[in-house]
Amino acid sequence: MAAASDVSPQSAYIQHHLVHFNTIGEKQTAVADWSIINYDSIAWSLLMGLVVVFVLWLAARRATAGVPGRFQAAVEMVVALVDDQAKSIVPNAKSRLFISPLALTVFLWVILMNALDLLPVDLMPTIWKLTGLGAEHGDPLYFHRVLPTADLNIPLGMSLGVLLLMLYYGIKIKSPGGFIKELFTAPFHGHGFGAIILAPANLLMNLIEYAAKTVSLAMRLFGNMFAGELVFMLIALLGGAWVGLDGMSIGLGIGHVLAGSVWAIFHILIVLLQAFIFMMLTLVYLGQAHEGH
Repeated sequence: MAAASDVSPQSAYIQHHLVHFNTIGEKQTAVADWSIINYDSIAWSLLMGLVVVFVLWLAARRATAGVPGRFQAAVEMVVALVDDQAKSIVPNAKSRLFISPLALTVFLWVILMNALDLLPVDLMPTIWKLTGLGAEHGDPLYFHRVLPTADLNIPLGMSLGVLLLMLYYGIKIKSPGGFIKELFTAPFHGHGFGAIILAPANLLMNLIEYAAKTVSLAMRLFGNMFAGELVFMLIALLGGAWVGLDGMSIGLGIGHVLAGSVWAIFHILIVLLQAFIFMMLTLVYLGQAHEGH
C-alpha cells in the first residue's frame, strides 16, 4: 500500500469526499459491515422524506374544487402520472389504494435525494469548516457526504422494502399455500414425477429471480448517482487548479464553469429519469406479484 505522501492532492481530495460521517470516523473497508452506520445518508434521506410528506400534505390542504393554482396543478399532474402508470401495471384496484401512494412517495423522494447531487461539491464542507464542525480530522463533520443515493445502503434498503412488499402481495393474492406451490412449480411446469424432479430447479430459479430484482433495483440507482457524483468531483478539480492570472489557470477556470454547467443541466435529466425508473420498476415488481407464472 502506498504511503500517505504518495497520494496526489487530487486523489486525496476525491477520497476525502467519498468518506461518510459514520460510527467509525473513517472510510469503511469492508463491503458489508453491520456495525457501521452512515449518519449523513440517514439524516439527508430522512430530511428529504419529510420534505416530500410536507409538500404532499400542503398540496392536500390547499386543494380546491375550483380552478387550481400552479402548485396544485403541478402536484395533480404528478399524481395523475403515477396513478395512470399504477392502473396500467397493477391489476388489483384494492391493492392500488396502497401501491399508488407508495409509488408517488418513492418517486418524489428519490427525486429530492438525487437532486442533492446538484449542490456544489464543496458547499457543505465549507459550511462545516466555518462552523468549526469539520475543520480538522476528528471534528464531527470532517467526513460528510450529502448524496444518500450514492450510498449503496440507501437504495438497497429501499429495494429490500420492495422485496418485502413483493412477498407480501404474493402471499396475500395467491394465499400462502398457492405462493409456496408456485415457488416449486414455476417456471418449469411438470406433471407427476416430473414435477418432483423440477421442484429444486424451480425453487432455485425463483430465489434467484427475487434476489436479482432486489439487487438490480438498488444497483441501478446507486451506480448512476455514484458515477454522477464522481464527475462533479472531477469537474471541481478544474476550479481547484487555479493558481493565478495565467493562461492555464484561466483556461481551467473557464473549463470548470462550462463543464460544471453542462453536466448539471444534463444531470437534471438523470435525477428525474432514475427516480422514474425506480418508481416504474417498483410498480412492475409489485404488479408481477399479483400474477402467476
